Amino acid sequence: MDFINCFQSNCESCIFKAMEKSGSVKKGIFYILVSAFGFSVMNLCVTLAGDLPTFQKALFRNGGAMILALILFIRSGDKPDLKPGDLGLLLVRALLGSVGVFANFYALDHMMISDASMLNKLAPFFTLILSAIFLKEKSSWKQYLFVILAFAGMLFIVKPQMEFTESMGASIIGVIGGFGAGAAYTCVRGLGKRGMPSSQIVFGFSLISTLIGIPFVIADHAAMSVKQIIILLIASVGATLGQFGVTWAYREAPSREISIFDYFTVIFSALWGFLFLRQIPDPISCIGYVIIFASAYMMFLYNRKH
Repeated sequence: MDFINCFQSNCESCIFKAMEKSGSVKKGIFYILVSAFGFSVMNLCVTLAGDLPTFQKALFRNGGAMILALILFIRSGDKPDLKPGDLGLLLVRALLGSVGVFANFYALDHMMISDASMLNKLAPFFTLILSAIFLKEKSSWKQYLFVILAFAGMLFIVKPQMEFTESMGASIIGVIGGFGAGAAYTCVRGLGKRGMPSSQIVFGFSLISTLIGIPFVIADHAAMSVKQIIILLIASVGATLGQFGVTWAYREAPSREISIFDYFTVIFSALWGFLFLRQIPDPISCIGYVIIFASAYMMFLYNRKH
């Protein structure tokens, strides 16, 4: 009888844990989709803002995100927590993240938003490589094979030629944006392992990147209409939603369970590009999309299994 009661108790405990895990994964998927939607809105607004200097657009994005992050940081009740070495790593994260933002915004100004968004989504593959180098995280040969496959897909979007063109230059800068984002995510992983609160990481990045952008905007800025200001404010809201959506998602579920849904940013961006800008990717770029998405999906399946 005691055995039966014990067995029943263990079964109920397993079922409860499975349901709890399932609920957390569903929440994680929901938050990552919210993040993808937020970043896609930011991408659209950057393009709709028109012919403004890249750093001026980025300043609105970073400044608005800084204010919203500060409000959320205060309301969260988290206290500033800096251990020895944290400030240096946070500064590196902010510098690399700023490179990622500025490069991504430049690419959005000179490419279709779906192309620029997909190049920015090379970030997880860069994170894998950099985490292995700097955080000593082990990766298998299959994971590196998926990275090579993703970079092969990138070539279909960049379309390298013997003669350097403006579009190819924008594509290369888009890849640099993906590298900056991937390097920044590596620093975020390091800060997370050191116990720094997520709200503090987001606020620190937004503050430093805003300060970096101010001198460039002073040197090169343009007058804005009320419509452009509203559009860029919406971009700030979308960016903040995207940043915190990612944070909330990875609190609920591990990367192996939800990372693939982050690629909905590209799907949303392609939809907005068609509806608002009448942009249709060419067949060669679509092949690149499929290759990169396929490599990301295989990486997702591999991570879940291992």
